Amino acid sequence: QVQLVESGGGLVQPGGSLRLSCAASGITLADYVIGWFRQAPGKEREGVLCTSSSDGRIYAVDSVKGRFIISRDDAKNTAYLQMNSLKPDDTAVYYCATTKTAWCSPPMTGTGAIFAYDYWGQGTQVTVSS
Repeated sequence: QVQLVESGGGLVQPGGSLRLSCAASGITLADYVIGWFRQAPGKEREGVLCTSSSDGRIYAVDSVKGRFIISRDDAKNTAYLQMNSLKPDDTAVYYCATTKTAWCSPPMTGTGAIFAYDYWGQGTQVTVSS
């Protein structure tokens, strides 16, 4: 049984940082594309970054480029999302997701990308507020 478990969310002030973790079981993350998504209240879920270890690709949408960093520790079967210079607009529930049937590329992010992933975590709340 495949399971993805996110952790690390919380309340942070604008300009602060958080690191989210996505621990996988039942699959070997090194064989999968990993995507990080977020869903703010009243908005669609959108993919903000992805990475594929097979070719080393990383792609980030413009709203997080230069602030958010995606990484993975295949020995721990865990992916990470380092979020820096956080803004109130970053407030959302954050999800990790995986698929084996694609590579990280622009279509693997954005609002339509939810259909490209097979497995999802339960989400972790990130609130950016003073």
